[in-house]
Amino acid sequence: MRGINFGNVLDHLGDDSPRLPLRDEHFDSVRAAGFDTVRLPARWSAHAGHAAPHTIEPGFFRRVDQAVDAALRRGFTVVLNVHHYHELQEAPQEHATRFVALWRQIAEHYAGHDARLLFELLNEPRDALTARLWNQLLREGLAAVRAHDRERTVIVGSARMNDVDALPELALPADEHLMATVHYYAPFEFTHQGAPWVPGAARWLGTTWGDDADRQRVRDDLEKAARWADEQGVSLFIGEFGAYMEADEESRVRWTSFVRAEAERLGSGWCYWDFGTDFGAFDPRSGTWREPLLRALLPS
Repeated sequence: MRGINFGNVLDHLGDDSPRLPLRDEHFDSVRAAGFDTVRLPARWSAHAGHAAPHTIEPGFFRRVDQAVDAALRRGFTVVLNVHHYHELQEAPQEHATRFVALWRQIAEHYAGHDARLLFELLNEPRDALTARLWNQLLREGLAAVRAHDRERTVIVGSARMNDVDALPELALPADEHLMATVHYYAPFEFTHQGAPWVPGAARWLGTTWGDDADRQRVRDDLEKAARWADEQGVSLFIGEFGAYMEADEESRVRWTSFVRAEAERLGSGWCYWDFGTDFGAFDPRSGTWREPLLRALLPS
């Protein structure tokens, strides 16, 4: 799995954050470049009823179908998730039933789809959704999927935003079709320098990356994650990694190339964040790849 995220397409927050239109030619560009996987973050919670049975809007299903089917037709593995469910993170006990209802509908809708469609239960559990609460809720979400689809691969990550160090807190249910995920943005002061949604990130502008200590930290982090996955008997998927556009290009390319190479050395699939917005490897205005970043991801 050598993939890229279609961020800010189906998961847009509806504010002044970047937005990317859903276009078939973007899938063509990704396929022609040599990627084999796309991750489709989807903000289902913004398109579902608040009262039971929490019905998902048919129009949003059609938009997601368009993306899923476009990717599958081109031979991609597709990771479809629940993204930006902020209300669940803030009040998990109030939204747990709605979360499970979303997955019941998603699983039923896509039952019978190609096995290359994978489900990811929740992007970056965090805040009030502690490891203890998440371990309980993920079992309920998985059961909702399994009621309609017994063998589809389901991806789960740890609390604390899928952090590597939180993996020991993740209790995986007994299920032969699970995959674990982490997100990797370390060091955060480098990858998120200048990011307007991160308080104080402007202070980090000018941070570079690439000495021996920097590389060793990445090795240590990813080896720790790989060991945990091996002990659990599951595959590991690095579902997001990337550096914000304010980082200097040379450091950004070095970091991206090294993280990708370490993931592959350890046998982990990966998915770069993101395709065409503020972390993007692709420039949608010119319709061309940012070649140094593309070569960092796909060197041959």
